[in-house]
Amino acid sequence: MQSIGWSARPSQEASAPGPRLGLIPYPEALARQQDLVQRRHEDRVPDTVLIVEHPPVITLGARATENRLLAEPGELEHRGIALVQVRRGGGTTAHNPGQIVFYPILKLKGLRLGVNEYIRSLESIGLALLQSVGLSAERRKGYPGLWIEGRKIASIGVQVKRWVTMHGMAINVNNDLSIFQAIVPCGIDGVRMTSVQNETGRSAGLPALKQRLGELCVNAWAGVRP
Repeated sequence: MQSIGWSARPSQEASAPGPRLGLIPYPEALARQQDLVQRRHEDRVPDTVLIVEHPPVITLGARATENRLLAEPGELEHRGIALVQVRRGGGTTAHNPGQIVFYPILKLKGLRLGVNEYIRSLESIGLALLQSVGLSAERRKGYPGLWIEGRKIASIGVQVKRWVTMHGMAINVNNDLSIFQAIVPCGIDGVRMTSVQNETGRSAGLPALKQRLGELCVNAWAGVRP
């Protein structure tokens, strides 16, 4: 499996890939984000989007009341699922291979976006990506992410520090949804998770979807290098 980092520059074609990251452990991706955030604050890099997949991991957000595990940490370790505490909005979520995760490192002031508008832009990108595989998803007021007839297909958790973003959005494509049985996703009781494969009955091509996602990100946030 392959993943791509994208740099949103005015002069850059939307299809031009940046550095490739591969399937990487969550802590490694987190460290990469933190480094890029620092360099973005210093204007040493342009706005960048990392597109990745992760080995099985459950992450706990900044809101303790929304962090709800249904399995003991020892059981998760036995199942090969890592557990990581992070400083982002939202509650507990899960990542595993076949799920596309993208992490925008953006200066919101350069984009003239507030935090709520930024989250809406993430959702718009996800909606367009899902539409490209024939799925009509929707927003749900008060619950960031994307839904299909009450089933959640994409989750959002972000952190904004001095107007630079990190963390981002996870879209379930071909991943094993059983990992979500170990948590209460985003702290929402009774939520059912779904995926592109679950909704369409067929496996989606991840390389093509990542390519399309990169294009959507560049088109949404291009022209912003201060």
